[in-house]
Amino acid sequence: MSLHGSETDETYDRAGFGAPVRRGERPVIVVVDLTTGFTDPSYPTGADLTDVVTATASLVLAARPGGVPVIYTTIGYTPAELDTVVWLDKAPGMRALAVGSPAVDVDPRLPRTDADHLIMKKGASAFFGTPLATTLASLGADTVIVCGATTSGCVRATVVDALQSGYPVLVPRECVGDRAQGPHDANLFDIEAKYGDVIDLADALAYVEGSK
Repeated sequence: MSLHGSETDETYDRAGFGAPVRRGERPVIVVVDLTTGFTDPSYPTGADLTDVVTATASLVLAARPGGVPVIYTTIGYTPAELDTVVWLDKAPGMRALAVGSPAVDVDPRLPRTDADHLIMKKGASAFFGTPLATTLASLGADTVIVCGATTSGCVRATVVDALQSGYPVLVPRECVGDRAQGPHDANLFDIEAKYGDVIDLADALAYVEGSK
């Protein structure tokens, strides 16, 4: 994604946005909510994210030889939370994400193993009300690679909180997706301008393969 070539790009460039982040030597991959409820279009919250799942799977597999940790997140609600979480009033389709249902399971096409971390969250950001910050610290992370869904929702919220928690953020564009192209594109633009680097999958693969 470029920040040049249009009036909007020039405005952001003049404001000093879009500089590259500092990449560390100990990245951690955070796969946000690539669960059945988001990757299966039969669910109210779902969309066909086959390409995103495939790209993310390739990144995770490439990270294995170098020992790059992987953290998966899921989002799910207990029966009590279905009646108390305010977000569900705004987005009632998410009531399908009931704890214990297949909707909250990590997409089986992803190469998740027992060595990977799994965090259940209740809000948009993978940091809010979860042990993610502590887990990243315990892993010695110095860079966070964010994949998942949706670009305009939980991915963006996680990227912002990762930055605010002191981590440079990389977002491989092929590894994130949304229900509609407009919000996806707009939020990738915003992430690239203000919060992290939006990179190609090939760049992400080379980066994790070089991490030892």
